[in-house]
Amino acid sequence: MAVTSKTPEHSATGHDPQTPEYDHPTGGWGSLRGIARIFGEERNSPLALKVLAKLNKPGGVMCTSCAWAKPAKPHLFEFCENGAKATLWEITPKRVTPAFFAEHSVKELRGWHDHDLERAGRLTHPLRYAAASDRYYPVSWQEAFEAIGRELRAIDPQEAVFYASGHAGLEASYLYALFARLYGHNNLPQSSNMCHETTSVNLKTFIGTPVGTCTLEDFEECDAIFFFGQNTGTNSPRFLHQLKSAVERGCRIVTFNPLRERGLIEFVDTQNPVQMTVGKATQISEEYFQLLPGGDIAVLAGMIKCVLAAEEKAPGTVLDQDFIARETSGFETMRAAVEATGWEEIEAHSGLTREMISRAADIYLGAEKVIGIYGMGLTQHVNGWLNLGMLVNLLLLRGNMGRPGAGISPVRGHSNVQGQRTVGIAEKPDLVPLKKLEEMFAFTAPRQKGRNAVEACEGILDGSVKAMISLGGNLLRALPDRTRIEEAWSGLRLSVHVATKLNRSHLVPGEVSYILPCLGRTDRDEQLSGPQAVSMEDSLSHIYGSIGNARPPEGELRSEVAIVCGMAKATLPASATQRWDDWTGNYDLIRDLIARTYPEEFHDFNERLLQPGGFYRGNPARGRSWKTESGKAQFTEPTTISALGEEAGITAASPGRMTLVTLRSNDQFNTTIYGFSDRLRGLEGGRDIVLINRDEMRRLGLAEGQRVTLVCDIADGIDLRVSGLAVTAYDLPPGCVAGYYPELNPLVPLAYHEKHSKTPAYKGSPVVILPE
Repeated sequence: MAVTSKTPEHSATGHDPQTPEYDHPTGGWGSLRGIARIFGEERNSPLALKVLAKLNKPGGVMCTSCAWAKPAKPHLFEFCENGAKATLWEITPKRVTPAFFAEHSVKELRGWHDHDLERAGRLTHPLRYAAASDRYYPVSWQEAFEAIGRELRAIDPQEAVFYASGHAGLEASYLYALFARLYGHNNLPQSSNMCHETTSVNLKTFIGTPVGTCTLEDFEECDAIFFFGQNTGTNSPRFLHQLKSAVERGCRIVTFNPLRERGLIEFVDTQNPVQMTVGKATQISEEYFQLLPGGDIAVLAGMIKCVLAAEEKAPGTVLDQDFIARETSGFETMRAAVEATGWEEIEAHSGLTREMISRAADIYLGAEKVIGIYGMGLTQHVNGWLNLGMLVNLLLLRGNMGRPGAGISPVRGHSNVQGQRTVGIAEKPDLVPLKKLEEMFAFTAPRQKGRNAVEACEGILDGSVKAMISLGGNLLRALPDRTRIEEAWSGLRLSVHVATKLNRSHLVPGEVSYILPCLGRTDRDEQLSGPQAVSMEDSLSHIYGSIGNARPPEGELRSEVAIVCGMAKATLPASATQRWDDWTGNYDLIRDLIARTYPEEFHDFNERLLQPGGFYRGNPARGRSWKTESGKAQFTEPTTISALGEEAGITAASPGRMTLVTLRSNDQFNTTIYGFSDRLRGLEGGRDIVLINRDEMRRLGLAEGQRVTLVCDIADGIDLRVSGLAVTAYDLPPGCVAGYYPELNPLVPLAYHEKHSKTPAYKGSPVVILPE
């Protein structure tokens, strides 16, 4: 492995005081002001406070925002700033009625900002696009279902894609996947394809499970936590309560992230009157290292070298030799590769010194029970598989896998992104009990592998995909290489969007295009058998029931279950085993189907639905049952030192190449933009910015506020660029720039993705900066 650069002089442990920073803790009065702002802007009624009071509590609504766990004994207010924003955003009194579309053409609406589109309010009627007038018009549900069914029957099922956003509950998700397979395909991409599919594919190879191994109880007894590429303060703020408690009992936390994110620096609990008034903030991370983007492999290699060296000095006292011999495979190959990697390489690619990495390793060595936490900063890389493999390696060395207080824990994004995969929304047929489904529903299930999100886009570009059904989400905005895909999207014969609010994906209609308004999770869902509950799965594999308690918007909305059943009934031949009307009228019947299909995980589903703290569906790796090819946990040989894609041989670097990291702001969840305040980074105002450190600005001759264009630096014949970005000095490592997702998605090529899962490399794409 050749050394490509010297260790940067940029401080990897302290903030540059001449660049923006939020100089207050996460939480505290800042969070309360953020919630109050959205409450005022959305003109929510006092009834919204009743919804918030029951959020994430047994018998209440499970938050529509992140997938963090809901404790059995919740706080008085078991919601965070972004969870409150998501809830208030959904129960807004604002409405997008047919009159709205009579006033605004699709062309006009394309000129609106994403924030303004969703802020317009809740959709109220099913709509069909009319190209002649460039407007959406109201239609009846029956007309919409019949037209969708007619279009789907007219094409080969393999030409259709059924996408799911990660929001819909387990009930609608199970039926959606069943609909796809009864229709004849496994083209079931999901939002996980854009974020944590690296986990689903590779963690299963390493330890035999596609999900993390930890539960909330593990955070009550762990001795150390290591964070890689996860921004808790913005993406999963309720997790800060567990971290605060862990720190206060002596747990040591180490964070590796190119940006110094406030949530992992210090936190004030808004429900603690003393801390809110006269108390001190809780310091979360004992050590915080700003590594280079893609430097995680190098950091982990360095830490493993330190652990191996400690074992060499005191044989038999450091490594869990019995665990390694009995439970794992590949240790010697991994050790040889790490020992052959020199410190000069490690420092060059990580941006950290040997001394810094050794400090982190000392904390690991001093802890009996260790948890590894990570987010998309680890998964959204070309070599994300090895990022994850190296973190697993570190944990396996001392038996920190499959025992209380230890393990690996990806922090998932959307509220049911993990659960949808659990109940069958998967493009890989080997992940689904197809034989069981065939027995239950008397059909022959398709065995051909379906398309993931990247492959679906490839099909749209080459014309082999003719229909796109979207169960929630704003897929077109979330995709990489967006400019090209948006141009091709209008060539679809059929596009259908199940949605609560208007978004940009709706404004690129196919030849036949429908918007179908659905109930939100906060809305009361009344069906023939009475009020209904839906369910979802959190990041820690617990299942919860959710009961909406807000009055639905006036109009003609239907539940996600009713819409899925309506489309399926209009598309498929009648069958005695397909009880779409009965399932619409009583969701208990759907949960019975899930329990029959997945009896080990979902037995007694209806009886356990509202169990406080959710019910745990189990994880074999937690009990050291490794469902891998070897039957053991797998050490992974590091074949490269960088998670970036240079080793893929795509192109030689242009002069001035930088690595782009995309970010979500504090006023954002996925593609939903609540406002223009990125408070926790000290940034306010526009989102069309590019962050870069002051030394790099001087080196490149750039000035604060100067407008520049970012151009993708991969010579594959496609011009990918974003213009009009304001240069903004920020505390970042050298050689990289950062900017907002989804605005900078057009810079990420469709072909530039994680090697095994095709997760787009949003956290490590090569770009150059061109002054305008």
